[in-house]
Amino acid sequence: MKRLLYFLIIFATLLTTALVASRSVLASPDRKGRSVLTGVVIGPNDRPVARAAVSYQSSGGNAAHAVHTDAHGRFTIPRLPADNYDLRASANGIFSEWEKNVTIHNGETRSVTLHLIYAKQMPKSAIAASKIK
Repeated sequence: MKRLLYFLIIFATLLTTALVASRSVLASPDRKGRSVLTGVVIGPNDRPVARAAVSYQSSGGNAAHAVHTDAHGRFTIPRLPADNYDLRASANGIFSEWEKNVTIHNGETRSVTLHLIYAKQMPKSAIAASKIK
């Protein structure tokens, strides 16, 4: 009976140690130095836009991706490698200007605000540039 009790105590100690160690690993920043880009999309009425599409790519033009905002107009892009990124939001046929060269360093969380504007409010140079992309 004593052996079983000792075994259970040792097993419980090892299990507790393993759980504590795994929690600290999960709570620590990504070991590869990945970063997070967060933000909000604001509409022409100065209110957050739910379910807006946020397109992003590295500034070199590699691998375009998209995420959507939540019910409060917020978005999160996790696990990004350190780089410069270009972002643009759209919803209901309205776009933001490109937010260019948003620099993210290893392990950093960066936040941006993207404003949707009507085409007539956009500078002519931005309209011409959007037709090229």
